[in-house]
Amino acid sequence: MASSSDVHVRICGQEIVKYDLEIKALVQDIRECCGPQAVLLELNSTVKDKFNQLRLRIQDMEQMAKEQDRETDKQAILSETQSHRKQMLSNQMAWRKANLACKMAIDNLEKDELLQGGDSVRQRKATKESLVQTSSDITESLMSISRMMSQQVKQSEETIGTLATSSRTVLETNEEFKAMTGTIHSGRKLILKYNRRELTDKLLIFLALALFLATVLYILKKRLFPFI
Repeated sequence: MASSSDVHVRICGQEIVKYDLEIKALVQDIRECCGPQAVLLELNSTVKDKFNQLRLRIQDMEQMAKEQDRETDKQAILSETQSHRKQMLSNQMAWRKANLACKMAIDNLEKDELLQGGDSVRQRKATKESLVQTSSDITESLMSISRMMSQQVKQSEETIGTLATSSRTVLETNEEFKAMTGTIHSGRKLILKYNRRELTDKLLIFLALALFLATVLYILKKRLFPFI
């Protein structure tokens, strides 16, 4: 039966997958978007919100990993967390490329309107400025993820060091146990040897005593009853 901690980790993982799929769908919408500016701004705002929620859920999973009692469970959850971070970074890069593709589409429309004498250049300029700001936000988000992944790597290195130290301690304890086992085995042999020696000594004493008594009886018989 799954523990409460396992259930929470599973639910958290499912929510992360849900946000990941939603972000992928939104990125695809941005890639195919040709305007207007309001639509693009709304899409980017939604994507940014989804990334924030995704980042929080990944941090929750990291905290759950730290609260695990068994080291194997902790490492398994941390490995899954690192995989989600890599996927989030991939989505961030896809988001940026989608915005660049959208910018190119808007630029092409702007050129067409200029050729046709259109009067929406100001609106397209505002769209460009919005795209620049969005690109800046994406870059900042990528840098934030990079810093978090660096911290994750550092934590993994520290954990590996702790495991290595624990392994050495276990090996040393095992060697001490083997040495103690050898000493106990030797002591057992000595005790058995002394027990056998004691039995032999008792038997010899008994035989000597029996011989002594037989000799005394024989002497008494010769002295007291010489005619027998």
